[in-house]
Amino acid sequence: MDLNDDDAESERVDGTATRRRGKVLESAILQAAWDVLGESGYSGFTFEAIAARAGTSRPVLYRRWPTRDDLLLATLREFWWSSPIPVPDTGSLRQDALDYLQAANEARAWLTTLMSVQLADYFRDSGMTFRRLRDSVRDEVSPNSLEIMLGRAVARGELRGIPRSRRVIELLFDLFRHELLMSMQAVPAETIRGIVDDVWLPLLAVSEVRQEDAGT
Repeated sequence: MDLNDDDAESERVDGTATRRRGKVLESAILQAAWDVLGESGYSGFTFEAIAARAGTSRPVLYRRWPTRDDLLLATLREFWWSSPIPVPDTGSLRQDALDYLQAANEARAWLTTLMSVQLADYFRDSGMTFRRLRDSVRDEVSPNSLEIMLGRAVARGELRGIPRSRRVIELLFDLFRHELLMSMQAVPAETIRGIVDDVWLPLLAVSEVRQEDAGT
């Protein structure tokens, strides 16, 4: 969202008067909000604290985000996906899955912990769930990484191009996320291998067998 000239404000940088407006001012506010959330959690996520951290006034925040939750969602939209997980293309579905979860380990372990701990009060007070919050801040046009990996595997001939339920496709990351939430720390490499080798790949194979049986 662009901030108009009425929202511009003066500040001094190295003794020179400058004016922050538009995306510059908005980015400074959202960065301050993210910092406050990480340090103080939802209980400390107040307009007063964020305005002070951003070096601005509360009315500037209120004009853009009428409620604290509006500002919270804007902050999460800005930073939740700031470190996208790359989709591997190793030539092997197994290695793609292992590399994908390891990259998620490095990029998302700390974020999952933040969401679980620092937003505990928010979840309790608002009735919001982790899934609903994730869906409300995610980029709707982003392709599903797991579907991309499966599509490449089909193109290579590793898998048959048969319909697979979303539950089966997303189980890989669902189990990984569960491990993160249960341990509140990065998932061990051995556990990642178990998710891929003992659960996800065998389940994909089972789905192919069932498809064959249904066709006979």
